[in-house]
Amino acid sequence: MRVVIQRVNHAQVDIAGETVGKIGKGFLLLVGIKEGDELPVVKKAADKVAKMRIFEDEDGKTNLSLKDVHGEILSVSQFTLLANTKKGNRPSFVEAMRPPKSKELWEDFNHELEQDGFHVETGEFGAEMQVSLENDGPFTIVLDL
Repeated sequence: MRVVIQRVNHAQVDIAGETVGKIGKGFLLLVGIKEGDELPVVKKAADKVAKMRIFEDEDGKTNLSLKDVHGEILSVSQFTLLANTKKGNRPSFVEAMRPPKSKELWEDFNHELEQDGFHVETGEFGAEMQVSLENDGPFTIVLDL
């Protein structure tokens, strides 16, 4: 599983000109589920995201978590995060898990975050989406599990 965590001031997902998910301060999560991932990996990833301390405290140190700053989450499924580009110029996506299992695990991931008390907005699994954001920092972390 690969999760790209972007600390944002705001972010949104649009499909065909309609906003389907929108947050203020928080995390934009781009989520890739790979072949072999199971629920324990998803739970571990959600726990890491929930506890990630990348917001600045009063001293300018990155000591605060999303919960500490009352942040929100926008989660977008993105199988292209698992692209293999070692050979040639056309990416291979054989490591990405296929639906419907990947959709189920992405939904489980989002549910775990909601269970932790976060407001979670989402894109639409498998849809052609336009994602816009204002990256705060910029501060971007790649979480590989």
